[in-house]
Amino acid sequence: MDKTFAKDVIEGLTSHPKYLSSKYFYDDAGSRIFQEIMEMPTYYLSDSELDILTQQSNQIITEANFIEPFNIIELGAGDGSKIIKLLEYLVASEIDFNYVPIDISQEAITILSEKIKKQLPGISMQPKVGDYFEILKETSKSNIPNLLLFLGSNIGNYTAAQAEELLQLFNTHMNPNDKLLIGMDLMKNPNTIRSAYNDPEGVTKRFNMNLLKRINTEFTANFDLNTFDFYCTYNPINGAVKSYLVSLEEQEITLSALETTIQFQKNELIWTELSKKYSLPEIEALASKTGFSIQKNFFDSKYYFTDSLWVK
Repeated sequence: MDKTFAKDVIEGLTSHPKYLSSKYFYDDAGSRIFQEIMEMPTYYLSDSELDILTQQSNQIITEANFIEPFNIIELGAGDGSKIIKLLEYLVASEIDFNYVPIDISQEAITILSEKIKKQLPGISMQPKVGDYFEILKETSKSNIPNLLLFLGSNIGNYTAAQAEELLQLFNTHMNPNDKLLIGMDLMKNPNTIRSAYNDPEGVTKRFNMNLLKRINTEFTANFDLNTFDFYCTYNPINGAVKSYLVSLEEQEITLSALETTIQFQKNELIWTELSKKYSLPEIEALASKTGFSIQKNFFDSKYYFTDSLWVK
């Protein structure tokens, strides 16, 4: 049993209001569903970042300005779809580097490794499964410079305080000659954002519901998915997309393995995810607060998204 997951589930479901951390979406099944989300035509984020990495890999590596072999450490690598264009550029340019993808899902890392080795045979790669910071502690002991990648707007899943804490931890585990390339979704037409998170096919709903299925499996719980619905909202003033699961009836849920019972009122919410959209001044302020400066922002052709290169 994952004791941290168990503790967080009990804490979240006994709080008022209830919540569950979105970091637990990404078990093997959740990672597969998220691949479906990234392929949806309304989910512009993946295409926007792919646009940047396809068209501007040369500029990104030029700005990073490594004059010796370096590591590319991708935090939350998923299936590698975001990074492949950058890796292809580096290999074609005969630049000496080592790729270190990190993910909490063994299945995601296995799929990524097979995919990358097939497309780029001979690439130097050291995939790792586990916690970012435990792995970064080890890499920071080396004299080899690192380009850390935190792509896909993952930073948007953190509250302001959490984002600052996370980025300060990144900063702590980075050496002075390391760089951070961070993906951030930008504020834009609210309708464009709403369509990305409220898809008519219901894939995002399945993604959220899978968290209840995971709790059922791992803690012998009895969540009936038919008695919950999915809801999300976007606030264009503060840039926050918030996702919720809604209890459709008054009900009692038992987590047998945790010897815990949870009461739900009809229409009671479980907050499951935040996806923050940033303005450029907010990005500048966040970098400054966490000990970084922005070397350059790289934008897609529609200016929907930025991959921002930060230095200590």
